[in-house]
Amino acid sequence: MFVPFKVIWPDPRIPPVQQSMCHGWDPAQHLEIGQALRPLRDEGVLIVGSGQTYHNLGGGFCGGEPAADAFDDWLRTEMVQPETRDDALIRWVTAPGARHAQPEEDRLLPLMVAAGAASGDPGHIDFHGQACGKPISGFRFGIQAHDQQHIS
Repeated sequence: MFVPFKVIWPDPRIPPVQQSMCHGWDPAQHLEIGQALRPLRDEGVLIVGSGQTYHNLGGGFCGGEPAADAFDDWLRTEMVQPETRDDALIRWVTAPGARHAQPEEDRLLPLMVAAGAASGDPGHIDFHGQACGKPISGFRFGIQAHDQQHIS
């Protein structure tokens, strides 16, 4: 959490609070944590899930791989569908290329907390690109792109 916030808001007056992941890495439990945090959005609290859609250090970061592309494609499809997103995230491990792109859940679970806090809200793909030849995507829930300039 420190690195993204240092880049986004270097002003130390922004008080970030970090949420630890739960033992066992249960996706449903992390969606529930997000759902419990949802009322904070009405108080102006920004909920950020920092992770990466591809995080396979053993698979290398050199060149494209069909499994990595398949998982990123799956995520981009599921994140924009509020009606089915939670169920899809609970069963993420069955998605095409899932375990190749994410050998461990630790870089994906923050997305589940953020998505849980946005249950019912459509997701938006804010970024889709590549890092070291691997696809990565970023998602936004709730806040509209034109509202981002008003975050202080």
